[in-house]
Amino acid sequence: MQVAISSKATTVYYDNVSVVCLSGNPVQHQPTKHIEMDIHFVREKVVCGQVRVLHVPSPYQIANIFTKGLLLQLFDDFWDSLNIRPPPI
Repeated sequence: MQVAISSKATTVYYDNVSVVCLSGNPVQHQPTKHIEMDIHFVREKVVCGQVRVLHVPSPYQIANIFTKGLLLQLFDDFWDSLNIRPPPI
């Protein structure tokens, strides 16, 4: 049995432009020494081509429905995007 493994880089979408820049730019390392090891791990993966980090604006970050208080319209839009429906009566 053979398993096909994709060589395509995994894409990670993030709503913080600074983190996206840090993930691929080691020049900015000095002012960020306090950042935990996870950003350095991600940077290594970006450099070797295993991960791509792209910016996604906050209004399109569907995960915010679980982590932030949202305006009703934005909450409803995310709710619809996740295809969540109330249980049948």
